[in-house]
Amino acid sequence: MVSSLVLVFSVVLIALVSFGTRQAEARAFFVFGDSLVDNGNNNYLATQARADAPPYGIDYPTRRATGRFSNGYNIPDFISQALGAEPTLPYLSPELNGENLLVGANFASAGIGILNDTGVQFVNIIRMYRQYEYFEQYQQRLSALIGPEQTQQLVNDALILMTVGGNDFVNNYYLVPFSARSRQYALPDYVVYLISEYKKLLLRLYELGGRRVLVTGTGPLGCVPAELAQHSVNGECASELQRAANLYNPQLNQMLSDLNRELGADIFISANTQMSHYDFVSNPEAFGFTTSKIACCGQGRFNGLGLCTALSNVCPNRDIYAFWDAFHPSERANRLIVDKIMTGSTEYMNPMNLSTILALDSRT
Repeated sequence: MVSSLVLVFSVVLIALVSFGTRQAEARAFFVFGDSLVDNGNNNYLATQARADAPPYGIDYPTRRATGRFSNGYNIPDFISQALGAEPTLPYLSPELNGENLLVGANFASAGIGILNDTGVQFVNIIRMYRQYEYFEQYQQRLSALIGPEQTQQLVNDALILMTVGGNDFVNNYYLVPFSARSRQYALPDYVVYLISEYKKLLLRLYELGGRRVLVTGTGPLGCVPAELAQHSVNGECASELQRAANLYNPQLNQMLSDLNRELGADIFISANTQMSHYDFVSNPEAFGFTTSKIACCGQGRFNGLGLCTALSNVCPNRDIYAFWDAFHPSERANRLIVDKIMTGSTEYMNPMNLSTILALDSRT
């Protein structure tokens, strides 16, 4: 009986030590946003905005569709690798429990935007307010596991990625000609409205404990294959969507700088993903791509019409395509975007890149 008790105690002690070691090693990582960073939450929802069937995931290690809108890894995966951590699990995954909670969680959902009415055609998606509700639930669950003080510390020390905004143009303002939003606002006024709403979201994230938040801008919205297929004659980027991106991204950067000044710390880090995207869109050969106009998976002009499905054209070599499907970068393009997040100059990362953040935070 005594030996059994000793054995049980030893097992529990080893588990607690390994649990504590895992806490000490890891920096938690949380992800909020849309399809660019969704790694499978929408798999659990009754929605058309899903990437859980082939050929998605064709280059993922398991060769299976995971819910990532990519042929393989997406942006959060490469950031997790930089942190030396496992990829974060979707919040809705049944595997997100126990020690896996310490890694963080991905709350992103394809189709959503800053505004609640963005992506209405997808019906059942996790809008930003709901992503935050899940984040609060997550903290309650983690608190039950490691206690409230350690939970707060883990969240405060975590890295957070926020990627949202593109759908507010593509799946809202420009979703249909003379959309409700375009009748309500001229484009410059709509951008101002979006930025003001985004600021509220970021302040709420700060209230929920976020202290290191990477905020990505939109890519060059008019240059994705879907827009080329609909609006381009000879492969030139769609001018109206480019105008939207050119108005939005500088104002986002300014808002983040102002917010940091108000809070008295570099909480929000601006990632100029419009520029990093446009680098290989404007000069694909310099980055080893043969094309930045044609999607690898799709149909119609530029492979930009309709969805990427098992019936689509699929290129044999995904590494030489900048775009995987009509809207989303290929795995290799995602890697290049994260390379700029890691080491980019202040043109790309303001006020500092992720390598600098990790170095600074390791000394505090």
